Amino acid sequence: MKLAKSLIWPVGLGAAILPTMTVPTLAAVTDEAAFVFNTFSFLVHGFLVMLMAAGFAMLESGLVRTKNTAAICLKNIALYSIAGIMFYLIGYNLMYTDVPEGGWIGSFSLLYNTSEAELALLNAEKKTPELVAGVVKGGYSVMSDWFFQMVFVATAASIVSGTVAERIKVWPFLIFVVVLTAFIYPVQASWVWGGGWLAAMGFSDFAGSTLVHSTGGWAALTGAIILGARKGKYGPNGEVQPIPGANLPLATLGTFILWFGWFGFNGGSQLALGSAADASAIAIVYVNTNLAAAGGVVAAMIAAQILYKKIDLTFALNGAIAGLVSITAGPDLQNHLHAIIIGAIGGVLVAIAVPLLDKLKVDDVVGAISAHLVAGIWGTLAVGIFGSGSLLTQAIGVVAIGAFVVITSAIVWYVLKESVGIRVDDEAEEIGLDKDELGMEAYPEFGRGSQTM
Repeated sequence: MKLAKSLIWPVGLGAAILPTMTVPTLAAVTDEAAFVFNTFSFLVHGFLVMLMAAGFAMLESGLVRTKNTAAICLKNIALYSIAGIMFYLIGYNLMYTDVPEGGWIGSFSLLYNTSEAELALLNAEKKTPELVAGVVKGGYSVMSDWFFQMVFVATAASIVSGTVAERIKVWPFLIFVVVLTAFIYPVQASWVWGGGWLAAMGFSDFAGSTLVHSTGGWAALTGAIILGARKGKYGPNGEVQPIPGANLPLATLGTFILWFGWFGFNGGSQLALGSAADASAIAIVYVNTNLAAAGGVVAAMIAAQILYKKIDLTFALNGAIAGLVSITAGPDLQNHLHAIIIGAIGGVLVAIAVPLLDKLKVDDVVGAISAHLVAGIWGTLAVGIFGSGSLLTQAIGVVAIGAFVVITSAIVWYVLKESVGIRVDDEAEEIGLDKDELGMEAYPEFGRGSQTM
């Protein structure tokens, strides 16, 4: 059946010449060609995911107040840098190296470098077939895989950044990022993607609804509770005081950048592009990713209109993200209608969860807990409903990873709170983190009035 699909000709051209042609014998690609395509896929999809760092920075910059814009930009470029360094130093090895089958953690060895076989090929004066064969048997360049996995780690940290914005100190936050990216994220991810105990149970998370997004969401939720809400967010009787973001066009741009980068996030998680089957699978993933996001937007808009009598732009933005997060655990569904349904349910969940968190006095500046944690849980369970996974196994994975991340994150947040402190004082919060911690402003001309020549 797949062979027949691959031989469909364009309408017109095929109708004219196909009856007179002999169908050629299909040839398999060489091992070296597969190595090249697989490596290319890791690298290109990896830098698409890296672009999501810019999307998070723009989304968060648009949803905070102007007095905290420079600080949120600083945190985003810093966390991406820290994630890369820590994943190189120890994170990748904890996640992938020597994880026992059905085990709990990888190797505590430091550094992850280019393979000896690749170095031998690169440094050889003559690239012999034997040297090439020694490299291509691995299927892809080892550092291309490292790069692709690293950008996922930064995504998890970005989720935390938006939630705890506008009242957390920069350095304690970055210390938390060190622990998150070096230990918390790699350990729980090793349980699935490293071949650990959840993988042995049959738990499935194609690109990280739970391993990336819920992990970031649990860490963010824990931090938001321990840190407390922004001044003036909640009244003495529990009433919610809206604190609108400063730049919704910027937040919208950030959402579109995230949407674009998500094609790398989900598409690259096929982990191969060395065959026609892989290329077809990636195409399906791309379409499902796009449809789920669209479903999330439309459903969030409709839900906002029904529930709150207004179409809230921020709900639409987070609806897109929720749709993307929801489909991330199972974007390989072959029924594209299911992708729309999964994304739409994610969008509705956002419209419900954002005000619910406010009622619980959990101050999430950008709605990341709703869009990443809640939708991540839903998307992971959806694999057991719409996909081939077991709903019970999916639920066990959600609970296990959630418990691990909450406990470890809480320990780190409390240690930081009791040692160096995690929250700026009232005066600093009033004037903004830009002035207090950075000694600068993102929009200095706003406070100077008009200038005449």
